[in-house]
Amino acid sequence: MSVKGLAHVAIQAKDYKATIDFYTQVLGFKVGHHWSLPAFQIQEAAMLVSPDQRTCIEVFDNEAIIPAQGKKASSEEEISHGALLHFAFYVDDVKEMYNKALHHKAKTYIEPSQLSLGEPPLAVKNALVYSPNGEVIEFIEDVNFDMSLKK
Repeated sequence: MSVKGLAHVAIQAKDYKATIDFYTQVLGFKVGHHWSLPAFQIQEAAMLVSPDQRTCIEVFDNEAIIPAQGKKASSEEEISHGALLHFAFYVDDVKEMYNKALHHKAKTYIEPSQLSLGEPPLAVKNALVYSPNGEVIEFIEDVNFDMSLKK
């Protein structure tokens, strides 16, 4: 079992619209999918797909309370703008990679599960761990984030 590639890099935007505009209008990314996830206070999130459709950037709104650099933000003052929020790696089997990571001293953040994001619903199977060094690592099975581009 090995990592197949980097799925995406996640950032938190001080100004969500301006950030989306920069990546789409300046760098040529397209919004592959967008959603909200109230359980994490995410009002707006988007997966931006690069022009070559090989690289993605996940953008969260300013109010989202999500882990950054291994530390969960408990207030707006603790949100780390400009910080890498997590690494996400495509894997064949989320549960197997999650267990392998735990066996190598990673700690659980979110156990393997399946999310349904946005409209139309997009099924995402993933798990998150804190690496032994503290980074947040996401394992994710293949997802077609650019499905809405094909309409």
